[in-house]
Amino acid sequence: MITHTRVHLQTLVLLFFAVHLSQPVCVEVPSATEAVLGKPMMLTCIACLRREEIKPKTTVQWFFMPNTDDIAEDKTPIYKYVDESPIELDGPFKGRLTWRGSQDLQDVSIEIKNVTFNDSGVYECIVLREFEFDFFTPSVSVSKDIKLRVKEKASTDTTALYSEIMMYVLLVFLTFWLLVEMVYCYRKISKSDEQTQDTATNYLAIPSERKPPPAAPVTE
Repeated sequence: MITHTRVHLQTLVLLFFAVHLSQPVCVEVPSATEAVLGKPMMLTCIACLRREEIKPKTTVQWFFMPNTDDIAEDKTPIYKYVDESPIELDGPFKGRLTWRGSQDLQDVSIEIKNVTFNDSGVYECIVLREFEFDFFTPSVSVSKDIKLRVKEKASTDTTALYSEIMMYVLLVFLTFWLLVEMVYCYRKISKSDEQTQDTATNYLAIPSERKPPPAAPVTE
């Protein structure tokens, strides 16, 4: 009975680790900065929550500045996310922007369709989070800038490609190593339980006349 209980507990532990490994992890990666003429371009803006169990009220604003020398000049709002709905604003990007953010609003990226040379400039992503508690409502603001350059043809970046391949290889290796360690521990514990059970079974199978006599009680 104890052996079956341990097996069930070990199975639950394995399932817990498997579910934990399958959960997505937020990583703040920088956005690409080179776009190809006539192609779609993803403007990546990721602002991870420090405590994901707290769900704040999130507002997102996107701005475009064509002049890269003076960021504060000609700051045009082009997109926003308010009250759980994305809103495309009037301007030169009207009809060419698509919301690509995640459901938990840690990823608030947008995509530009049919990129033109006029899309070169600085894009600013501002994320405002308001946390509602009983006595106060703190807020946190995160701002990120993306300097975009539009080229007629795509340039090959072998360094970024190799880095991405090595990252995925390392992730697969670490996951496989963890699974091997879990299986090894599981088999080792199961083998130990089987040996204990066999010892108890062999002891019970010995005839009563061959069993060692119990120790005599100590009397004063």
